[in-house]
Amino acid sequence: MSITADQIPGYRAGTWVIDPTHTEVGFSVRHLAISKVKGKFERFAGELVTGESPLESSVKATVEVGSINTNQADRDNHLRTNDFFAIEEFPEFSFVSTGVREDDGSFKVDGDLTLRGVTKPVTFDFELGGFGQDAYGNYKAGFTASTVVKREDYGIQWNAPLETGGLLLGSDVTITLDVQAALVQE
Repeated sequence: MSITADQIPGYRAGTWVIDPTHTEVGFSVRHLAISKVKGKFERFAGELVTGESPLESSVKATVEVGSINTNQADRDNHLRTNDFFAIEEFPEFSFVSTGVREDDGSFKVDGDLTLRGVTKPVTFDFELGGFGQDAYGNYKAGFTASTVVKREDYGIQWNAPLETGGLLLGSDVTITLDVQAALVQE
């Protein structure tokens, strides 16, 4: 049996825009084979359309790659180069959903992630935080979504060998979205 709109407290069908002041687009990658480096992108935009059924919903989002912030300026500048994101040629990456499905009581959002001119299908695990009104009368939705991609699938090959063996950077990159969106049209 699938989850229906009337089973989700506060659910409303409509168009929502991502609130950048209450949203974080983050990532993490294994570093030195012993820990993870985390970062975020500070400029992004997105629109969600919730359908009468949650499974009829969709999302489109873009991220300005040059807005990367790992709290280390030299590393951020290196990440902007052709070794990694090649921001001169590919200033944005994007996600466009192709479907929403239920899997064992939770939602999955399938779609196409385009990075460095390469488009690959990905699936985000979706966790709904809920719905509510803020102090200014705006109706909001909150959720977390995450996926893991292989950076080499998007042409990001740079790495360096370690004296202790292994490589400086891991292949898997976890993308985590902590999103608050505002309803702009019902």
